[in-house]
Amino acid sequence: MQNDAQALVPVEDLSETLSSFSQPETISQNGTSPTSQPVAPAVEEIAPIKKQKITEAEFKLTEEDLLLLNTSKGLTQLLKSNNIKLKNVVGTVRYEQELRELQIELVKLQRWVQENGKRIAIMFEGRDAAGKGGTIRRFTEHLNPRAMRVVALPKPTEEERGQWYFQRYTRQLPNAGEIVFFDRSWYNRAVVEPVNNFCTEPEYDRFMQQVPEYEHMLYEDGVTIIKFWFSISKDEQLRRFESRRENPLKQWKLSPIDQRAQELWDKYTSYKEQMFSKTHTSFSPWIIVSANSKTKARLESIRYVLNLLPYAGKEAAGMRIAPDPNTVTRFHRRIVKID
Repeated sequence: MQNDAQALVPVEDLSETLSSFSQPETISQNGTSPTSQPVAPAVEEIAPIKKQKITEAEFKLTEEDLLLLNTSKGLTQLLKSNNIKLKNVVGTVRYEQELRELQIELVKLQRWVQENGKRIAIMFEGRDAAGKGGTIRRFTEHLNPRAMRVVALPKPTEEERGQWYFQRYTRQLPNAGEIVFFDRSWYNRAVVEPVNNFCTEPEYDRFMQQVPEYEHMLYEDGVTIIKFWFSISKDEQLRRFESRRENPLKQWKLSPIDQRAQELWDKYTSYKEQMFSKTHTSFSPWIIVSANSKTKARLESIRYVLNLLPYAGKEAAGMRIAPDPNTVTRFHRRIVKID
């Protein structure tokens, strides 16, 4: 185990401590318990101590769970919440541990990209609030910033509107030894623009005709393109929008386009399906990520990239690299629709 996972207190003591939270002492009418001294009367001037409630329900801790809780991260999670749900705490610690191991593999992958002059473009598409930006942050958190970039282009300027549509994206393509993460890409014209009437019908038709040819040229020139579509349900999107409205730290994420996303849901679906049908190719396939669970979407999309590329040291990875097929799949005509 890593240093962070070393036991801080004996596991037996931790188990007894956690169990005691769900077994409160019985206080007699005279203010004493069978094993305690008389309880002192409350003093109004002293602020009441903030109590933490641990909810176990029917969740039973395994020895592995106790080991996870008995780390600095586990104890930190236990202390952060007033209403502690042990199952959630164990899940969070396990997720963070798994993410860290995958991020170590991403560092190895980046080193391989640099040493071999590879050019990798990873594109994140999906509906608003699908979790694209959060996943990109987990991809890039520990990478060398000199050998990777995140591209999130604003709406085109007047000058760019008069250019070939792909021109401003072509300038952002990876150099040798570089990974570029596109937080939305040229596929804006396939879904967002036609849904919101930001392009004309001839412009849309021209794009749909040209994009497979454009991507084939990149493929022949040695650029690896990975196209993710993060798929969420309508109810989950609404829940995330409401969370953004209530959180002052996330309100900047809301835009007028987001406000209309729910009412235009079916129109988005129609254009999304056309995009998949006309731009999914053997050399540039669409990878569908079931993203109702943010943590699963992050972990499994990282696994997909690691599994796809033959970086040095992959065989020595001490954890699962292959993505879960229940979360990550290639697009095909009979795929079960989520959104």
